[in-house]
Amino acid sequence: MGNSVGMIVPKALLKELGATAGTPMDVRVEEGRVVATPLRRVREGWEEDANRIGAEPLTEEERDWMAFGDEGDGELAWRSGWAGSTRRC
Repeated sequence: MGNSVGMIVPKALLKELGATAGTPMDVRVEEGRVVATPLRRVREGWEEDANRIGAEPLTEEERDWMAFGDEGDGELAWRSGWAGSTRRC
């Protein structure tokens, strides 16, 4: 692309980085060395982690927390502005 040059990276190094051919990389120079870091999608792996966490049984403490704080929530009212502000929504 334009004035760029390709670089051949051994497959074993790509594997160690968790990258494959075509993985977008952040390439920069640090102290006279070329440093290449695979770019990750924002939130990559979150869905899998959420599914894994959701499949785990709740601990007794987690069950206790689920019951906490619901009572009276219906009467809560939110205001905008800073604490002490007289401005109303």
